[in-house]
Amino acid sequence: MATMLIETEPTPNPATVKFLPGRAVMGSGTRDFASPEEAEASPLANALFSLGDVTGVFFGGDFVSVTIAPGSEWSDVKPDVLATLLEHFSANMPLFAPGTAAGIAVPADDDEFADDPADAEIVEQIRDLIETRVRPAVANDGGDIVYRGFDKGTVYLKMQGACSGCPSSSATLKNGIEQLLKHYVPEVTEVRAV
Repeated sequence: MATMLIETEPTPNPATVKFLPGRAVMGSGTRDFASPEEAEASPLANALFSLGDVTGVFFGGDFVSVTIAPGSEWSDVKPDVLATLLEHFSANMPLFAPGTAAGIAVPADDDEFADDPADAEIVEQIRDLIETRVRPAVANDGGDIVYRGFDKGTVYLKMQGACSGCPSSSATLKNGIEQLLKHYVPEVTEVRAV
């Protein structure tokens, strides 16, 4: 059996570490688990939550981001997380339990806004910028940002993985993403997280 090395990278969120198993995690899309109940769809996410200190698990294209509770120390949790990931990937276990709605990359959230058909062109530009400019950048930090709606100049985005609850995410949102979108899409007046 080949030895497997899982690399770790810090993220801008001190509570979240990005783990890179050196192979694809999600073929396409991402999946965010914010509670043990949500994690029941995935044996891996479930195992990570069962460690006790884990409060969030995020699957990206080639990484798993894990968030721990306030007051927990990564020095205590990291060996258990690494052992869980090694066991999972070495055994080539499935990411999702069979028969779950796991193939759905982005769940249809209730907080999605109905875009005004008159704004279709603007929305298309916003979505394109988020796909090509924003998401690749935040994936480097172990998170994801999902478009949720556009209403009267305001763009609504959902933060996931390391971006969710990260101290610097509101700065990223305001300074980075808002500036970018305003620059390319003059109709945008502000960006808000939902």
